[in-house]
Amino acid sequence: MSNLSFKFLEKYYPVFIEGIQWTLLVAMLSVLFGAILGTLLCFMKRSKLSVLKVPIPKVIASIYIEFIRGTPLLLQIFIVYFGTTSFGVKLTPLVACVIALSLNSGAYVAEIIRSGIDAVDKGQLEAARSLGMNQRMAMQHIILPQAIRNILPAIGNEFVAIIKESSMASAIGVAEITYGAKLVTGATYRNFEPLIVAAICYFILTFTLGRLMAYAERRLKGNDSR
Repeated sequence: MSNLSFKFLEKYYPVFIEGIQWTLLVAMLSVLFGAILGTLLCFMKRSKLSVLKVPIPKVIASIYIEFIRGTPLLLQIFIVYFGTTSFGVKLTPLVACVIALSLNSGAYVAEIIRSGIDAVDKGQLEAARSLGMNQRMAMQHIILPQAIRNILPAIGNEFVAIIKESSMASAIGVAEITYGAKLVTGATYRNFEPLIVAAICYFILTFTLGRLMAYAERRLKGNDSR
């Protein structure tokens, strides 16, 4: 243990600061676009629209969700980054990473939203319909506000997961925390210490976000009890 030295931080701490900034940017964009895609997939999966008795939107959403959840994220990042090049589209590593993480997150968010809606008592939808509301109005004014409270903690957990999974973006050159650790290792020839610093950076981000989400959840429960 006496060989451990973190003196390199005096010179290279900006590399980790920049890595934190890129990690947060990638995570926030991915969760935002993932939430939009997940909402669309959720309503596609709940759709009763069918062609020749085949529920096309539901089938498409189900296949997409199962495929994304059944394949490794790193492979998805490679497919987006290298696959688009095959079609003559050159994406920057950052854009490719955000697209891949958003596509991945969307599949999980779709299931989060679906479970949040299903957790609302079905009797409330029936009561809303009995008051003259149509399906859309009942969903908008009665079901979704309650579902949002149910899914917020899970969305926070998804944000935490994306922060950690963004480390895979280093494989295509996105300058996030893990990539920064690799750069410092190459410059200092120290393998272990930069990884420890990177791990601490991820822990600080996820721990802080976890506490913020726990606080928000308590506030929501407090509002519901009034």
